[in-house]
Amino acid sequence: MEVTGKKVLVFGSGISGMGAVKLLEDHGADVILYDGNDKLDKCEMKAKLGEGSKAEIILGEFPEGLVDTLDITVLSPGVPTDLPIINEMHEKNVTVIGEVELAYVYGKGDVLAITGTNGKTTTTSLLGEIMKAYNEHTYVVGNIGNPYTVAAGMMEEDAVAVAEMSSFQLESIVTFRPKVSVILNFSPDHLNRHHTMEAYVEAKKNIAKNQTEDDYCILNYEDDLTRAFGNEVKAKVIYFSSKRELEKGIYLDKDGNIIYKNPEKVLVCNVNELKLLGMHNYENYMAAVAMAAVYGVPMDVIRKAALAFKGVEHRIEYVTEKDGVAYYNDSKGTNPDAAIKGIQAMNRKTVLIGGGYDKGSEYTEWINAFDGKVKKLILIGATKEKIAADAQKCGFHDYVFADTFEEAVLLAAKTAESGDAVLLSPACASWGMFPNYEVRGDEFKRIVNSL
Repeated sequence: MEVTGKKVLVFGSGISGMGAVKLLEDHGADVILYDGNDKLDKCEMKAKLGEGSKAEIILGEFPEGLVDTLDITVLSPGVPTDLPIINEMHEKNVTVIGEVELAYVYGKGDVLAITGTNGKTTTTSLLGEIMKAYNEHTYVVGNIGNPYTVAAGMMEEDAVAVAEMSSFQLESIVTFRPKVSVILNFSPDHLNRHHTMEAYVEAKKNIAKNQTEDDYCILNYEDDLTRAFGNEVKAKVIYFSSKRELEKGIYLDKDGNIIYKNPEKVLVCNVNELKLLGMHNYENYMAAVAMAAVYGVPMDVIRKAALAFKGVEHRIEYVTEKDGVAYYNDSKGTNPDAAIKGIQAMNRKTVLIGGGYDKGSEYTEWINAFDGKVKKLILIGATKEKIAADAQKCGFHDYVFADTFEEAVLLAAKTAESGDAVLLSPACASWGMFPNYEVRGDEFKRIVNSL
């Protein structure tokens, strides 16, 4: 794809959009940066783009006739692909791609890409640590918060991009082809954007659509959808399993050993040597180890990095212990399936804080997973009534409402007794109360540490 001299619209002015503008200008494109939010400050945006940028900035309503002047549009991940203006672009033969596609076209080196509903960030972070130990020119990019478009401009032929990919990013790729991909799992999420589970799954599957028999795709044997997907992909498939011994692949045996078998049987480590709790984390370890192994990283390098890995902030993160109560920040549990992993990892009676933005999820499976561990559920946000109704359906009545986040944390601290845990694992996005789950988790830690 040639952008030199082309008129290119970057749709969305977040960090990946800003990165896209710079990458495009570096390759000679005539760039317009557009954002529908007319409250943004143009001067501030120009300052972020830098003195050398000649990009035009347009805010608010999309100008009539602008589509007719465009050659290419680059969508930021937050921009729905089914907007009427995007449909008009397709009708008028404007090339529409996502920022991941742009970064892939201009970034050099190999890509190792991770997707799935849950566990992406932990797996990406761990694989990033393994690859950095093997190749100093490793860039950890994508949905993890480091724009791929920014890193692409720095990557040389010997570089490796370890890329966390969301469904939003994958639905607008064209030629994006990772050397190794993984799909960790599928469960309902972002249905307000994708509308159906089928559309969400298809977007995730795009991670492997351009792979060939020279590439690898790592899949979860214990997820029905990912296991079946192994029959569709052209890439060589390696499965991981937390429940059974595999003839080929990576698995957890009955003694807690992670075994890699391809074709020789190699002991990676025992789970008791790892710093993270929970079966879901053992699955994340297996996925990352398999990705590194098929890429050719020696097992001693993999093992050393895996044993040193301390996990990801906001994902079942131990905060502190006060008066015998352990506090855990699982703000990244932004959907019921992720929050199930949070409660399953708890090994003591738990006061749980849940609720937030409504993404169209159902909460009965989450509540049924409490399994006698949750002594009190404190509900906040737009979903509190909906979760309460689902709790009633499941026969769980130990819930209360809080009007503010701080009230919820203080109430949890008051309710918990020595030997209990307080867990923030909301099963909902943070929007409406916080700009993102990181701010929510940071506020939880601030309040807890000030108790």
